[in-house]
Amino acid sequence: MKNQTTDKPLLLVITGPTAVGKTSVSIHIASKLHSQIVSADARQFYRELKIGTASPTAHELNKVPHHFIGHLSIHDTYNVARYADDALKLLNKLFQKHPVVVLTGGSGLYIDTLIHGIDDLPDPDPMARKEVKAFFEREGTEGLRRWLRQTDPLYYEMVDTANPNRMMRALETFLTTGQTFSSLRQNIGCDRPFRTLKIVLNRPREVLFDRINQRTSGMVKDGLVEEAWSLFAHRHCNALNTVGYKEIYAWLANQWNLPMAVEKIKTNTRRYSKRQLTWFKRYDDAYWFHPDELDEMLLLIKENMRKANPLS
Repeated sequence: MKNQTTDKPLLLVITGPTAVGKTSVSIHIASKLHSQIVSADARQFYRELKIGTASPTAHELNKVPHHFIGHLSIHDTYNVARYADDALKLLNKLFQKHPVVVLTGGSGLYIDTLIHGIDDLPDPDPMARKEVKAFFEREGTEGLRRWLRQTDPLYYEMVDTANPNRMMRALETFLTTGQTFSSLRQNIGCDRPFRTLKIVLNRPREVLFDRINQRTSGMVKDGLVEEAWSLFAHRHCNALNTVGYKEIYAWLANQWNLPMAVEKIKTNTRRYSKRQLTWFKRYDDAYWFHPDELDEMLLLIKENMRKANPLS
């Protein structure tokens, strides 16, 4: 009788903090495996956002087939549950041709939901939702951060604190249930038609931060300001409430000058990378590599592929 676990195809997750080098590593490995890449970078879903999200270039996209890159407009309504549904449907097709498919990106919540499913959290009480909304209107994003840090410090370390909607959802849940969002999000998991191998890429902190700073400067040279300006009329779209765009819009609103806006992008991106690493450190089944350790990664992948077919 065949082993129902090891006979499943392999979803290879290549993740890590922003600017660590996920794109180049994923393309190299997917090419070696004659496979395809599925993106789990929520910022790169939107076709209008290219420079500020460091989306793969046309040259990179031509090297290996990519999915979920620029497939949405900033005006589209999308969430993590819909992504998981869409990605599962795609994977079912890809696994018919490929024993291994590469999933890459730095959006930990999207990765986890695709692999484990999403927890059946209770709908927030209408009064709780009204209370949190009124608080946000009065205290702003910084107020949400303070409240969440006090009530649920574990989730505060994981969540994108630039995204008020996610913080509001956690606070609504807390007011509704009396329990923290992190305690309810157990990720118990559900059966998936694939096995998972997680690889987390990382570099020494000073090297990673230098890459973030250099990439930000490169984005400005490549036209980040012009890209943000072209979307200024749509700045209230949730997709634009993200690092790289919100700082430019603050400059355009005369909150600070352009050099200060660029420094804010660098600072906020470094903070974002720390939150990503906090998230990925929860993966007790992940293998950590420096992006240059390509041969070692391939050996690990091939060993996991052999487990699915001991006679190969």
